[in-house]
Amino acid sequence: MMASLLAVLTGSVRPLGRTTSGIDKKSVSGPRRVEQMGLVGDSQADRRVHGGIDKAVHCYPWTHYEFWRQRLPGHALLQEPGAFGENLSVEGMDEQGVCIADRLRVGSVVFEVSQGRQPCFKLNLRFGVKDMAAQVQETLRAGWYLRVLEPGVLSAGDRVELLDRPHPEWTIARILTVIRDREVNPAILDPLLHLPLPSSWRRMFERRLHSSEVEDWSRRLG
Repeated sequence: MMASLLAVLTGSVRPLGRTTSGIDKKSVSGPRRVEQMGLVGDSQADRRVHGGIDKAVHCYPWTHYEFWRQRLPGHALLQEPGAFGENLSVEGMDEQGVCIADRLRVGSVVFEVSQGRQPCFKLNLRFGVKDMAAQVQETLRAGWYLRVLEPGVLSAGDRVELLDRPHPEWTIARILTVIRDREVNPAILDPLLHLPLPSSWRRMFERRLHSSEVEDWSRRLG
């Protein structure tokens, strides 16, 4: 994996439309400590859906920004990393090449890929685009979350080293496609449930399997 860390970003909780959010991330210089719950100095507004052990750090590919600049020409947020609330802006990797449970070393920190992002309405508010969250979900350009296996220190410019890939057939893009396409086929969901999924994703796929129904996205996306 020829990947590297372009920028490290943190943010504080601030007003965002009718709510509050820590989505406004800014690049920080120099080494930054990473603990089990994420980057030191970073904040989330609602730990029920953001942050926590399974969503300690959010990664987003810098290469996606060109795609979004073409869709949203001239948008000020797309001139530098942080538009999508990412903690780590990465180069040389994306959802098509990152797999669930990949173990990665960045600086002295060891991470595990825990899940892909399911975008929410706060992206709509941040970008001023009423369906931005839906666009992110539809295009599979959502980024992914990391849990911290070994705390340590990292900084912009560090190499992203792949240590282990136990499930090479299950890329983040493939799993996000199952979610996006409202898949309820047991032949697809059964293998998913054998993966080391976070509890929220396990419950979601189990409900689909047992009810043949898909969760309501209107509140999350709208």
